[in-house]
Amino acid sequence: MTQPAPVRPPKPLYSNVSPAVPSPCSGVCRLDELKVCLGCFRHVEDIREWRSADDERRRVICAQAAQRKQGSGP
Repeated sequence: MTQPAPVRPPKPLYSNVSPAVPSPCSGVCRLDELKVCLGCFRHVEDIREWRSADDERRRVICAQAAQRKQGSGP
């Protein structure tokens, strides 16, 4: 007889959607060689973190993405 899987406490999730900090996702989900999305300019680790990030961290992620976007201009 097998043991049931241990019950894990739920991870703290804020939400994928925040009225204070909207997601910068543009629906163009392609990563460049540095693992930065070509649509929203977030690093892949920032994209993974987004769901559990609070609004303050999301603002930092968006600011960093905006800097990457400016640096990639023509």
